[in-house]
Formats: sequence, structure tokens, C-alpha cells
Amino acid sequence: MTSYVDNCTGDFRLVSFSLAADFQVVFFVAVSLMYSLILLGNVVVVVLVSLAPQLHTPMYYFLSNLSVQDVVYVSAILPKLLAITICRESSIGFSGCMAQMFFFTFCVGTEFLLLTSMAYDRYVAICIPLHYSSIMSRVQCLLLALASWIIGFLTALVHSLMVSFACFSSSRDVNHFYCDLKTVIRLASSDTSHIQTLLYVVCVLLGLFPFLLILTSYVFIITTIIKIRSSSGRVKVFSSCSSHLTVVVLFYGTPLSSYMIPESEHSQEKDKTLSLLYTAVVPLLNPLVYSLRNNDVLMAMKNVNEKYFRFPRWQKK
Repeated sequence: MTSYVDNCTGDFRLVSFSLAADFQVVFFVAVSLMYSLILLGNVVVVVLVSLAPQLHTPMYYFLSNLSVQDVVYVSAILPKLLAITICRESSIGFSGCMAQMFFFTFCVGTEFLLLTSMAYDRYVAICIPLHYSSIMSRVQCLLLALASWIIGFLTALVHSLMVSFACFSSSRDVNHFYCDLKTVIRLASSDTSHIQTLLYVVCVLLGLFPFLLILTSYVFIITTIIKIRSSSGRVKVFSSCSSHLTVVVLFYGTPLSSYMIPESEHSQEKDKTLSLLYTAVVPLLNPLVYSLRNNDVLMAMKNVNEKYFRFPRWQKK
């Protein structure tokens, strides 16, 4: 009985990147810097959206939700990667592995749907602006955001529970820098075909299908932009939409290519590199491309500072 329990719930070992000794410190500093900037940038976005009345719009409401889930899922992954890199603490308990898998799956599924809601918001604002206030009401935005979190939560819960009931072989080396769902179930000694089938279905329903919806919305958006007579108006609208589309392509493209392309067509090392892109680079880009380079946000930052903090460098001479 004891050996059976150990076989099903023993510790795992994360096999991270193969780095030369001289490069480990550089990698640790780079990841630490990215993690710090992700936390700072996304917390600033949440605080600004909460305190600045001019940012109480659907776009920034979805953006603040996006920032919250970015903070949650990078905090579930990057600290362990840093520990592996600098301290060689590659062991992770069964419950820790399941928790890491849950939070990552939860947040990624939620982000897929939040990005879709943001694309819908831009579609309504640009293509049918006269009905924007009625369609994107406060209740509608709340329902879209709530649905994104609930669906992401339930999907992650089902996957985590199914994997937690599986038994694993004596080899517990997870060839990844976190407990990636697809990588972990490869180690199972019990039948996991039902988990793999569900994973593929979820990738289609929560990944590929929303991605196609976003692309479709942007076809209509670009068509509308082309019809704008003012060249400055076209540039302004296209600039605000192109940043969202860039993040969408990066975020959707990397996990979908990792999870939906057959194993023989890409290596595990490539998987790890792609995963680092959407677990560190994309969350770092989100606050930059969406808000911190936006004039409205910069003005809100100045107003919030003058009202609540009064840092001297913001004061008018």
C-alpha cells in the first residue's frame, strides 16, 4: 500500500534548461529582472485603473483583469525557475507540482478568453461605435470577465484532478522548467488517453476557436479603419489595435504550436524555449504595449501621483 501511494504521489524533478556554468548567473539575473518588471508593470496597471476615473472603461477593465492573472501565473512558475537556476533546487513535491499545473492552466485559459473579450471590445468601439455604450455596459463587461475566470478555473480544476489520480513511473524527471501538463502526463504509468483527448479538445475550444474569433474581428476592424478618411485617425486607431494583435499572436501562437503540433515535429528544448516566451516575455509586454506607452495612461499616472503620492518630479514648476 505504501509503495503504491509513493508511486502515485512521489516528488518530481524539474529538468530545466541546459546552461553552461558561466551563463547561469546571466540567465538568473535576466529572469529575475523580467519577473520584477512583470510584477511592477502589472501592479501599476491595476492600481492606475482602480484609482483613475478616466480609465474606468471596458478596455482598461479587461486589461486590469489581464494584469492580475499575469501576476498569478508568473508567480507560480518563475520563482521555481530561479531556484533551479541558482540553487539547483529541482525537486518539487507532488502537491506543489499539481498546484503549479493548476495555476498555470487556470491563468492561460483565462487569458485566452480575456484577450477575446478585448478584441470584441475593440470591434464594437470601432465598427459599431454608436451602440458601444449599450453593448459594452458595466454588467456586460463584468459577465465577460467573470465567465473568463470561471471557465479557466473549471478547466484547470478538471485537468488537475484527472492528473492527480494518475500513477507515475519510477522516473519522475519532468523535462521542463515547470510542471507542464503535457510533459507530466508523459510520465504516467496509468492510462492517460482520456486526459490527452480532453487537452486537445480544450486547446481547440479555448485556444484555436477564440483565436479565429479574434482574427475575424480584426478583419472587420481593419476594413473599417481603411474607410476612415483622416490619415491621422487611421494611424491612431491602427496603432491601438496593432499592439493588441501583436500580443495575441505571440501569446496564442506559442502555446498552441506547443500543444497541438505532433511530438515528432518539434523537440522538447524548443517547447521549453517557447514556454519561456509566453511565461516571461508576453506578461512583460502586456503592460507596455497596452498601457504604459499610452498617453491616457501616462496622464492618469500623473493625476494619481498628484492626488495620492505627490512625488516632487511630477509637480508643475
